[in-house]
Amino acid sequence: MNLTKLAYQLRRDVVDMIVAGKGGHIGGDMSVMDVLVTLYFDEMNVTPENFASANHDHFVMSKGHSVESLYAVLAAKGFFPRERVLKEFSQFGSPFIGHPNNKLPGIEMNSGALGHGLPVAVGMAITERMNGSTNRVYVVMGDGEQAEGSVWEGAMAGANYKLDNLCAILDRNRLQISGTTEEVMALENLKAKWSAFGWHVIDVADGNDIAQLKEAFAQARATKGQPSLVLANTVKGKGSAVMENKASWHHHVPNAEEYAQIMADLKQHEEEA
Repeated sequence: MNLTKLAYQLRRDVVDMIVAGKGGHIGGDMSVMDVLVTLYFDEMNVTPENFASANHDHFVMSKGHSVESLYAVLAAKGFFPRERVLKEFSQFGSPFIGHPNNKLPGIEMNSGALGHGLPVAVGMAITERMNGSTNRVYVVMGDGEQAEGSVWEGAMAGANYKLDNLCAILDRNRLQISGTTEEVMALENLKAKWSAFGWHVIDVADGNDIAQLKEAFAQARATKGQPSLVLANTVKGKGSAVMENKASWHHHVPNAEEYAQIMADLKQHEEEA
């Protein structure tokens, strides 16, 4: 399977979802899509068939505001029908709400209040170790989320317990709702900070390149004695110049003209992949 093609195809599903639902965090959906596709279709052992059992890897979408990308990936993986999420997203009474909902198959944790995902993932990793399991735990965070103190409490705990079955991914697109991360709450040097907290940091130059992501996850899996952080340098709004690197597209519904251009750009990327 060509995962790059799939990622651009699913980006188009996200755009349709957001237009139909009249809202959504489109910029972050586009930046994190390649990470999610790589996790679900190459790295993690989790399927609709094994999800109800204890024998599967665990995933937490800590940056829960980018739920549209997660819904698109879970539908492609077979957890629920694609047509259903495209039709029902953000509609009255629908379980496909604007943040992850663990009433839906494939989702283990409600999230969206930033800073909660990593501490919960630490607890999951400790539990798997206590059970003698080889299951791994993955958590995706946003870079704006790094301003939350609970992230760093989780980081300390993960290193303290030497949780080498835990892999965190940081979607480093450098933008949040009110501007750049460095203007709002300066984060750099993130690699040095996470290293100082005792994590094995894997700096991925292009976090939208699936080959580079595969290499990073392989390195994380091979790392023993400490948790790993995949520092994925991504582009907010990845896939169309209409959206790319624009903070105003953190939460934005495309108008008809924008929609047509974005979908044409994504289709072209899909065909070229």
